Amino acid sequence: MGFLEKVFGTYSDREVKRILPIVDKIDSLSAEMQKLSDEELRGKTEEFKKRVENGESLDDILPEAFAVVREGSTRVLGLTHYREQLIGGIVLHQGRISEMKTGEGKTLVATLPAYLNALSQKGVHIVTVNDYLAKRDKEWMGKLYEFLGLKTGVVVHELNNEERRQAYNSDITYGTNNEFGFDYLRDNMVIYKEERVQRKLNFAIVDEVDSILVDEARTPLIISGEGDKSTEFYKVADYFVKTLKTEEDFTIDEKAKSVMLTEEGIKKAEKYFHLENYADAEHMEIQHHVTQALKANYHMKIDKDYVVKNGEVVIVDEFTGRIMEGRRYSDGLHQAIEAKEGVKVEKESKTLATITFQNYFRMYDKLSGMTGTALTEEVEFREIYGLDVIVIPTHRPIARTDFPDLVYKTENGKNMAIIDDVEECYKKGQPVLVGTISIEKSEHLSTLLKKRKVPHQVLNAKYHEQEAEIVTHAGEKGTVTIATNMAGRGTDIKLGDGVTEVGGLKIIGTERHESRRIDNQLRGRSGRQGDPGASSFYLSLEDDLMRIFGSEKLQNLVEKLGLEETEAIESKMVTKAIEGAQKKVEGNNFDIRKTLLGYDDVMNKQREIIYAQRSEVLEGKNLKEQVSMMIEDVIQSTVKDHISGVEDTFKDELSKLVKYMEELFVPHGMIKVEDLEKSSDEEITDKYKDLALKLYEEKEKTFGEEQMRDIERVILLKVVDTKWMDHIDNMDHLKQGIGLRAYKQQDPTQAYQFEGSNMFDEMISNIKLDTVKFLMHVQKEKAPERERVVKETATNFQEGGRKREPIKKENRVGRNDLCPCGSGVKYKNCCGRGV
Repeated sequence: MGFLEKVFGTYSDREVKRILPIVDKIDSLSAEMQKLSDEELRGKTEEFKKRVENGESLDDILPEAFAVVREGSTRVLGLTHYREQLIGGIVLHQGRISEMKTGEGKTLVATLPAYLNALSQKGVHIVTVNDYLAKRDKEWMGKLYEFLGLKTGVVVHELNNEERRQAYNSDITYGTNNEFGFDYLRDNMVIYKEERVQRKLNFAIVDEVDSILVDEARTPLIISGEGDKSTEFYKVADYFVKTLKTEEDFTIDEKAKSVMLTEEGIKKAEKYFHLENYADAEHMEIQHHVTQALKANYHMKIDKDYVVKNGEVVIVDEFTGRIMEGRRYSDGLHQAIEAKEGVKVEKESKTLATITFQNYFRMYDKLSGMTGTALTEEVEFREIYGLDVIVIPTHRPIARTDFPDLVYKTENGKNMAIIDDVEECYKKGQPVLVGTISIEKSEHLSTLLKKRKVPHQVLNAKYHEQEAEIVTHAGEKGTVTIATNMAGRGTDIKLGDGVTEVGGLKIIGTERHESRRIDNQLRGRSGRQGDPGASSFYLSLEDDLMRIFGSEKLQNLVEKLGLEETEAIESKMVTKAIEGAQKKVEGNNFDIRKTLLGYDDVMNKQREIIYAQRSEVLEGKNLKEQVSMMIEDVIQSTVKDHISGVEDTFKDELSKLVKYMEELFVPHGMIKVEDLEKSSDEEITDKYKDLALKLYEEKEKTFGEEQMRDIERVILLKVVDTKWMDHIDNMDHLKQGIGLRAYKQQDPTQAYQFEGSNMFDEMISNIKLDTVKFLMHVQKEKAPERERVVKETATNFQEGGRKREPIKKENRVGRNDLCPCGSGVKYKNCCGRGV
C-alpha cells in the first residue's frame, strides 16, 4: 500500500464511505417495515411502480425499496441483508462492479438492485455462468420476488420460443451469458417480428463478472449453418503432418501458440501435394488445412484442451475445466482435431450470425457485475466496459492463512509433496480441496492418492454432472476433493461439524495459473464468512508457466542451491518472479481481447446498420420511398460504371449499358442505343430513372399496393440476409490474414477497419442491385414468400443449436396450399385469385 493510500484510503474505501449514509437511511427504515403486514409490504411494489411512472427516479426510492427487500427476505428466506450486502447492492445499482469475497452472499445481494430496477418495468437480466446456477438462483430468490409481487423467469437451453418470450417478459430474468447472447442474435435472424423473444436490453447484473466479461471474451458467439466444403482434405492434411519430424520439419512457438513449417517442411509439402511453390496464393486452401493439422497434432492436447467422448471431440474450457458440450473450434481447427483422433470429421459450417460478449453486454442501458476477484482486471473493466471496481468490506475479518509458495525442481518432487500434505490433512480430518489446471493432472494425482489409500472425489470436466453436489460436501470432515481449476464455481463450501477445530478447509494449488485472479479464486474457496482455513501453492520448474515465462535467474538460483527432488525453496524472489510472469501473461491476454474487440467494433457498426434495416422490414415499414431511392442509386451507379466519357468508345459502352439494363429490368427493345447516342450522361440516367419508376408503378398496379409493399419486404429481407451472411464469412477470412499486414508496416486493426468498410460499402451496393433486380422481375404467379436463407445447424457453445419453430403470420395461406374454404382446390385458383 502506498503512502497516499495509507493517509486517504483506497479508491474503494472512499467510495464505500460515500455510500454509508444511504445504508444508514435503509437501516433507519427497518422498524417501519417490520410493522407492515405481508399484504402491506407487497403493496409497496405497486406504490413504487406508480411513483416511478410519475417521475420519481430509482435513486429517490432506493432506501425504501432496499428496506422492503430486506424485510421481505427476512420473512420469506430467513436471511437478513448485512450492511455490507446493502453496500454491494447499491454499487450494483450504480452500474459498477462489487468485489465481494466468496461466501459473502452475492446471490442475496443481487435481489436488492434487481427489485429496484424491475420497478421501471423494463426488465432486469441476472447473468450466471451455467444453467444449474440460473435455475437454482431463480427458484431460491424467486420466492422473495414472488412474495413482493414480481414475476421471475429463467432462460435455459431446452426452452422453446414461447417459453423464452414469457421468461423475457418477466420482471426479472435469470439465464447464462450464452443464452442471452444467442437469443439476441436469433432475434435478428427471424423472418416475422412475432418470432422475437427479447425486449430492449435494459439492466444486467453479471454474476462471476470476471469469468463472463474477461475469460469468455476471447470467444465470440457464433451461430452456424451447414457449409458445402468437403471434409476429405482434413484427413489428407492430417496424414501428411503425421509424417513430419519436430524441429527438422516444423517448429512450435508455445508463447504464440502456433506451429510453423520449416524450409525442409515446406519442401516436403511441395513434394507431397505436387506443388511448384507452396507459398503461392492459389494454394491457400492447402496452406490452411496443413496449418490447422499442424496445430491439431502438435499444439492441441487431449485431456487438456479437449476430450474424445462418444466418438466426438469435445472442448474443455481452459478456465473452468468443464466440458463445453457442442462448442466447436472455428476455422477448421475442430475438423483437424477430428481427423487427428480418427473420429468422424464433421462438415465445416457457415457463420450466420456472430457477436463478442464485449459488444453484446455494452448494448445494455446499464451494466453491473459481482465477483470475488475483479481488482486485478480493473483496467480492462474500465477501458472496455466503462465499469469501475469497488471492493466491499467483508462481514467478518478473513481468518484464512495463506502460506508462501513452495517451489520444487521437478514435477515429480512437487507431486510427492502434495500427496504427503493431503495425506497428513486426511489423517487429522481436515478437508482438502486440491486445484489442478487440467483433467490429465487431476487424474494423475488421483492415481497417486489411490496408491496411498486416501479416499477422495475427482471433480473435473469428465464428471461435471455431479459438480455442485461434490463441491457442497467438500468442507466436511476428512473429505478430499480434486477439482479441475475452478469447477463448481458459484457453489458455497460450508464447513462440516468439527472442521473448525482442525483448521477449516485447506486449499492446495498444484501450480500457478496464467492469471493471478484464477489463483485468488481458488484461495477464496476457503475462509468464507470469517471461517478458519489455509492455502498453499506447490510449484515446480517444469510447470508450463515457470518453463515458458519464468526467468533464467530463478533457474540459476535452483541450480546453485543444488536442491534434491524432494526439497523446496521458499523466497520472496520466487514469489516476485512468478507474479511477474503472471502479469506478463495477463497483459498479453488483455491485448488479445482488445484486438478481438477492435475487430468486432468494425463489425458491430455494420451489424447495427443491418439489424436496424431488418427491424424496419419486420415492423412492416412502408419501403416504397426506400425502394425508389435504391432504383435511382442503382441506375446512377450503373450508368457511371459503363460510360467512361471517352468519345471513341462511347457507342460500344452504350451498347453494353443497354444490354446490362435489359438484364436488370428494361423490357427488350424499350430503350435502344440510338435513343441514347445524342444524350449526356445525366440525360441517359434520367431516361432510365423515368422508365424504371414508371415500370415500378405499373407493377404496383398489377399486384395492388398492399401486396407490393409485402413483396418489397420479402425480397429485401432475403437479399439482406444472404449478403450479410456472405459478408460475415468474408470479414472472418479478412481477419485471419490481416495479421500479415504487420510485416508491411501496416497496423492490422486499421487495415481491417479500412478494408472492412470498403467491403461493407460493396455489400450495400450489391443489396441494392439484387433487390432492384428481383423486384423488377417478380411476376404475378411467382410472388415470393418469406423463408429462411440458411437453416441454423449449430452454435459454438451448444450442441445442435436450438430448435426455434417458425411462427406463421395469422391467417396466412401459401398460394399453393389448399384453400381454407374447403373446396379442395389450391388457394391461388380459388379464393386467392387476384390476391
